Amino acid sequence: MIKNVTILGAGLMGSGLAQVFAKSEDIHVILLVRKMKEEPYAPIIKNLDLLIENGALSKAEKDGVLSRISFTDDMGAAAKDADFIVECVPEILETKQDVLRDLEPLCRPDAILATNTSVMSITEIAAKCKKKDRVVGTHFWNPPYLIPLVEVVKAEETSEAVMDASMELLRKVGKKPVRCQKDVPGFIANRLQHAIWREALSIVEKGIADAATVDEALRYGPGLRWPILGILENADMIGLDLSLNIQSYIVQYLEDSHEASKLLKSLVEKGDLGFKTGKGYQSWTPEQIEASNKRLREYLIRVTKDI
Repeated sequence: MIKNVTILGAGLMGSGLAQVFAKSEDIHVILLVRKMKEEPYAPIIKNLDLLIENGALSKAEKDGVLSRISFTDDMGAAAKDADFIVECVPEILETKQDVLRDLEPLCRPDAILATNTSVMSITEIAAKCKKKDRVVGTHFWNPPYLIPLVEVVKAEETSEAVMDASMELLRKVGKKPVRCQKDVPGFIANRLQHAIWREALSIVEKGIADAATVDEALRYGPGLRWPILGILENADMIGLDLSLNIQSYIVQYLEDSHEASKLLKSLVEKGDLGFKTGKGYQSWTPEQIEASNKRLREYLIRVTKDI
């Protein structure tokens, strides 16, 4: 049974993951940080207070979560007794490879080594490890304490026992893990998301609709169904004969470029980076940016409260 979880990296993802695992009363979490801060709990407390404000957490539950999280800047101490270790270092292949290589001799031979990446090959990340069968991909979605989905990715040498144990642990802490049986770029959900992004940008580039209209069409159309009706379930619902007729007509007109969007490239070249700069596909004031982030988190709290 997994009782000791170590998180490498105390950024937004790492802090959120500590909070996720510490929800379980029989799991202790160690967060490895580069340098101890005066208030290392601050990001976690902020997240927990938001949940309390929205009626999704009690004060007693908050205190329990915080009591099960500790911090260290010593990798050896963090890894020594860990049953399950998740690295949340930057999305740089060599950095992730080196972290797992350096971590391996410090932890028990039966410890599971999980890598949190959104698109990188788990097999490549595990390349410098000696015991590759215990390395597994766990793609958490941001913010991890609110998004239920975790993609559990099987690398070429990941054992079935490690896959099963990872799935079981994630279910235990309230996540909705899905099994990705092949180590392909983007795994499952990001492949779906980027296919939609590619078509959305094509629609804007071709002058069919502007960015705000594209978002409205998704938000108040198919996006409303997706939380409760999967797209393949939807196809079964309407009938595969009708689905085939529609697809046979429409796919020839869809975007099939294998390069990044020209519109996206041009905006980045101009320095229009979205919320970071106040302008991207649309223009954003600081008030609008704050409202968007707040709206998203409060919505996620509402819809996931009973999951």
